[in-house]
Amino acid sequence: MTSVADIAHTMQSKFNASAAAGLDLVFGFNIEDGENFFLTVKDGACEMSQGESAAANVTLIMSTETLSGITTGETDGMQAFMGGKLRAEGDMMLAMKLGELFPV
Repeated sequence: MTSVADIAHTMQSKFNASAAAGLDLVFGFNIEDGENFFLTVKDGACEMSQGESAAANVTLIMSTETLSGITTGETDGMQAFMGGKLRAEGDMMLAMKLGELFPV
């Protein structure tokens, strides 16, 4: 299985800077069976940090397997949410922006 750090770096490499123009957001990732991380999207740039962020606008809670599936396109994020494999705390509408910011 791919590590959470590898998945996060893959996400960062797919970052769509033009979709992030003018944004100032923090996306938290609480990985139930792995390491937590957060992505800070600001002024068209994306920075990854390990751990949790108290400033997260939305925190997504899931397993490493679900995160891997969503980032590779094997799992649809909305289906994972509806099926209980993905939970969101905070501004859930921002979670929808992830598809634009990190296209598969």
